[in-house]
Amino acid sequence: MKIGFDNNKYLEMQSQHIRDRISQFGDKLYLEFGGKLFDDYHASRVLPGFKPDSKLQMLMQLRDSAEIVIVINSNDIEKNRVRGDLGITYDLDVLRLIDVFEGRGLYVGSVVLTRFNKQPAAVSFQNKLEANNIKVYHHYSIPNYPQDVDLIVSDEGYGKNDYIETSRELVVVTAPGPGSGKMAVCLSQLFHEHKRGICAGYAKFETFPIWNLPLKHPVNVAYEAATADLNDVNMIDPFHLEAYGKTTVNYNRDIEIFPVLNTIFEQILGESPYKSPTDMGVNMAGNCIFDDEIVSQAAKQEIIRRYYTALCNHKKGNAPVEEAYKIGLLMKQLKLTTDNRAVVAPALKKAEETEDPAAAIELSDGKIIVGKTSNLMGCCAGMLLNALKYLGNIDDSIHLISPEVIEPIQKLKVEHFKSVNPRLHTDEVLIALSISALNDKYAKCALEQLSKLNNTDAHSTVILSQTDTRTLKKLGIRLTSEPQYQSNKLYQK
Repeated sequence: MKIGFDNNKYLEMQSQHIRDRISQFGDKLYLEFGGKLFDDYHASRVLPGFKPDSKLQMLMQLRDSAEIVIVINSNDIEKNRVRGDLGITYDLDVLRLIDVFEGRGLYVGSVVLTRFNKQPAAVSFQNKLEANNIKVYHHYSIPNYPQDVDLIVSDEGYGKNDYIETSRELVVVTAPGPGSGKMAVCLSQLFHEHKRGICAGYAKFETFPIWNLPLKHPVNVAYEAATADLNDVNMIDPFHLEAYGKTTVNYNRDIEIFPVLNTIFEQILGESPYKSPTDMGVNMAGNCIFDDEIVSQAAKQEIIRRYYTALCNHKKGNAPVEEAYKIGLLMKQLKLTTDNRAVVAPALKKAEETEDPAAAIELSDGKIIVGKTSNLMGCCAGMLLNALKYLGNIDDSIHLISPEVIEPIQKLKVEHFKSVNPRLHTDEVLIALSISALNDKYAKCALEQLSKLNNTDAHSTVILSQTDTRTLKKLGIRLTSEPQYQSNKLYQK
């Protein structure tokens, strides 16, 4: 994969910038951390060279002075809200986050249940946390939030929230997803700290949109595509332009809320430390791009992938069609079509020739390998084997998996698991390949090529099973699919 982003420079510059912001306020800095802290795959896709755990690595450079507070909306616990990229509920993700942070040596101080109203599921979650010696605090809904500033900045507003006990100068406030209440927690803490005579400040760490890239730069447009479900829109920051005469990019929600935030800062601190939403941010990612062309092309591909994802989510009934429409308009702004995704046309052509589902994968050298549906395996399984043959310089006529290995697996699926489809899925094919590799040099060679599939792109002419989708994702293959199923059945696994 071609690199366009300097990750080492980012780690050094970002951590120093946060240190500078801490010193600006004196005693304590509450840093609202947006996005994903240690598995930011969107950033790694649109900024080739950015490591998915870059932000976590940066925090580890500050770990002696940092603690983490995790925020979760009690209503999200009650509704079993699911994190789409992982398929787990927000409350389970909080537990996962705690394990990861503590496993890296970072201190997790507490969990805050926002909008708490004694929801049964939230109370049960609190009991589980406290049984594992994790401190839990409650924050409550405030009427007319955020417009009624006089009420908000009073003992009946922020004053009703629990004061979160913290012990370090950098408090990182993060959450399993948007709408959890991170900013409100930070501002509530400023109110409580000020009453206690502690000089505390607030800053915001959002990777996207990147404030010092042009408004319509593909990386910033890719952020709009990624947040199409939230209706976020990138905008020129008018407050920054007025204050400094410089054009910077922010997004609509921060710009819309800034006058209210400014008033809250003034009421708590006496004066606002910021003149614009851009001032509040500490993101240095834009300064670490060294090849704009590589980054731009990567972002364009991400937009097309998001378009296919939106179409498939609508087909599954998980999203309104308007999300796909919005991303389609973004594609038009950049003069993109699905033809700009190299694997789409070969997959569709093979499907047309065979009248069955097909798939195509683009390898790191630009070679496109296709796979068709057969009696033995699905199209993606065939695509994988064909790609591994190419990577291992194995002749196409050689069978990597013997029928003696495939037949018992098919018999197990049909006779014992009662499957109507005897074809092998991708995970089953890889298991069969592993077994064959014990005694077959070609299978062993093919298996050794698996790591080369990381950071490749693939396209399927039908929506794949969850099993196939998960397997390809684990291999690091960026998959898209046509928004249609192989059959017209209403129940799809």
